Amino acid sequence: MPRRRLPFLLKILLLACAWLAAAASAAPAFEDSIAERTKACTFCHGEQGRAGPDGYYPRLAGKPAGYLYNQLLNFRDGRRHYGLMTRMVDMLSDRYLMEIAQYFAALEVPYPPPAPLPGTPSAELLAHGRELILHGNPGTRLPACVQCHGEQLTGTLPEVPGLLGMPSDYLIAQLGGWRTGQRRAHAPDCMAEVVQRLSDRDVHAVVSWLATQPVPADARPAAHKPSLAPDAPDLKCGSAPLPGTRP
Repeated sequence: MPRRRLPFLLKILLLACAWLAAAASAAPAFEDSIAERTKACTFCHGEQGRAGPDGYYPRLAGKPAGYLYNQLLNFRDGRRHYGLMTRMVDMLSDRYLMEIAQYFAALEVPYPPPAPLPGTPSAELLAHGRELILHGNPGTRLPACVQCHGEQLTGTLPEVPGLLGMPSDYLIAQLGGWRTGQRRAHAPDCMAEVVQRLSDRDVHAVVSWLATQPVPADARPAAHKPSLAPDAPDLKCGSAPLPGTRP
């Protein structure tokens, strides 16, 4: 190599070393916290678990910890089917899944306003959806949604999620998943029974009404379910035992 090229190469080497040193000093130190470790979740589910921008990845923030824990178990143990989620959780313990669930459940972040629906649902359809949600259908023994999901439809503790603040596409996909068996829960699987009592028109009406409703300012899950009317269908719903407890 010609001697005259050495100073130029040395300058390049020194500049590269300086750049690497600056990059290393600017890199933030890793913080071993649950907030840092759940960034793998918020990459799809949005900052602070507010929901993904495409409407497919649902909101995690503020949902009951028991519900989130059950869903993580369902993905891990094969009751729900989505390869990416299964690979994320298939090696995680019950206790760690509960820690993740409790972290997101404690986040209180505002909801966006309802997104416009594709097409304008008729007033008749919306009224039908509202009736099913608030009162059910005695003729088919269909329970009202508020019976389990709370009078404000923001969920009930410890494990029933809210129904407001989710896009219509996601709601339809989940009801369809229960109807076809792609989504299941611990026995007795009450939602699998509920969707069999819904016609296609019922599903369209319920989803349309839910997707057009704003989330109340206090979106926290209710402390308990409402009292049942004497003639209300009393469905039993299964749930996973908490970590460290026996069924």
